[in-house]
Order: sequence, then C-alpha cells, then structure tokens
Amino acid sequence: MRPSVLSARFLLLLALLLPPLALSAQASAAKRGERRAETEKVVQTVIQGGAVPAAVSRLRYLREEPYAAEIITDSLRRVLEERVRRNLVAVLAGLDTRSAEGSLVRLAGDGDSTVRMYAAQGLARLKSRNVQVLVPLLADKSSGVRRDAARALGASRNPKMGKALMAAAKEEQELEVRAVMLAAAGETGDAKQVKPLKEYLTNDSESTRFAAARGLCRLGSPEGFSFANKLLGAEDRFVRRQGLELFEGVAAKKATPALKPLLEDKDRGLAASAARILYQGGDSAMLDWLVLASWNAKGEEKLSYEKELETLQLQDDRRKAILRRAGVAQ
Repeated sequence: MRPSVLSARFLLLLALLLPPLALSAQASAAKRGERRAETEKVVQTVIQGGAVPAAVSRLRYLREEPYAAEIITDSLRRVLEERVRRNLVAVLAGLDTRSAEGSLVRLAGDGDSTVRMYAAQGLARLKSRNVQVLVPLLADKSSGVRRDAARALGASRNPKMGKALMAAAKEEQELEVRAVMLAAAGETGDAKQVKPLKEYLTNDSESTRFAAARGLCRLGSPEGFSFANKLLGAEDRFVRRQGLELFEGVAAKKATPALKPLLEDKDRGLAASAARILYQGGDSAMLDWLVLASWNAKGEEKLSYEKELETLQLQDDRRKAILRRAGVAQ
C-alpha cells in the first residue's frame, strides 16, 4: 500500500478519535473546576466559623488537598482574627498533603501557641524531616506544643533526634508530655537510647514506665518486649490490651513471637488488633486473615474485624480481590 494511502487513513482515524478525546478532556476539566470551586467554599466556611473536622473531611473527600493548602496559606496572610487563624491552621494540618509542609514549617514559629501546636501536629502527620524547627519547641512554654513537637520528631524517624528527646524528657514535669517524649525517642530508631529508656522502667509513674517500654519495643529491645509480654499474660482484659498496644509500630518479624498466638485468643477484638499490628509491621498475609475472618464472623465478633479494617482504610475492590482469591466470593 502506498504511503499516501496510509497517511490518508491515519488522518481519517485521527479525525474520528479526536472529538471523543476532546470531550473527555473537557469533562475532566469541568469536574476538576467543580471540585476546586467547592474547595474554595469549604475554606470560606471555616473562615466564617464552620467546624474544622467537617471541613477537613470534606476537603479530603474532594481530593484537592494541594489546592486547599494553597487557598488556606493565602487566606492566612489576610486573616487577623485569632480564632479564625487557629481554625485555618488546624485544617491545614489535617489535610496531610506535602504541599502544606512549607507553610507548617513557617507556622511552627508563630507567636500563637495554639498555631504552633497545630503546625507540629501537621508536621507529625507528614513525618516531616524539617526537624530544625521542631527541636526548639521541646522547650516551649505550652505543654501542648512540647507534646506535639515530640510526636513530630518521633515521626521523623531521624535517629539524631533521640538524644534531644531524652534530654527534654529528663527536664519535663508534665507526665503526659514526658511519656510522649520517651515513646518518641524510641520511634526515632536511635539504638543509643535503649540504656536511658531502661532506667525509666522502674519509675514511680505508671505512664512513664509504659512509655519507656513502648520506646524500647520500637527499638527492638528485649527489656521492652519482656515488659509487654507480662501485660499480655495478665487475666485482666484491659491490661492485656495495654500490652498489645506496646507493639504498635514494631516490625512484624520482632512482634510475631508474641502476637501470632493471639490470633487464636478467645478475645476476638484482641486477635483482630494483633493481626492489624502485624500487617502494619510488614506481614502482608494478615490483611487476608482479617478480611476472611470478617467474612466468616457474625454479630459483635464481625464488628471487631471491621473496626481494624476501617483503621487500615481498606478499599472495597481490594477486599473483593482477597475474597475472590480465597474462593469465597465472585
């Protein structure tokens, strides 16, 4: 076939395809325009006194978080009322979008302690590596700021922050804040903090002992696991759940010896939580276990599994794929 004929056919095919493609692109642009228009309305609602949780939920549903962060950052330059500024920063922190990080870093040095606290919360959600703005906040006059700065430093997974957190914990008078600092020190992954954390296992404060054990567990320390296993062996249901909580954030390889037996526990809520922790720690098979356990369960027992699956934000299509793979659903 001659090149001229091929060229003519190609042009004809292109002419047939272009209108549908153009219409599809126009429809997509129109939908995005609608989402952005609603995003602007939601932010305006917050400025007018609307509830922060509802705004965050709606903005995340619209999936225009970067655009929302841009609008909020621009609005903060003009808004002067203290309550409105705080609410806008709270929404910005809740968006969990990297686009907000620069603004949150700047706001961490704001003159308003509530704004600093929300900024630290947002940086913690992002697991921000901008630790230089957070370290000074460990000595902030506000206990809420100190607490959330510690959480953010732990979430950064920066081993260099372990020493700073332990030093701050030594000076901290508020038990709740000290507990967060100790747990965060372990979360940084700084193995050098095992020894100072062990010293807190005999502290007079229960919350301090528990936090030190949590930090040790996150560092893979035998002393931390021993503390947790004693709680798991208790008769009291609440105490056992405290022991399980200590394994949050621990790698599945290290948590398996203690948690795998719990999958057969008569407390199905405990079993479901153990499976979820193992999955988050890297054992992918535990997601299938949770889905199938929920499929076969009824009543309150089913709710125990669904609660953990909701925590994991499992999508319906993935659930269906697991059930199909197991041969129990179409």
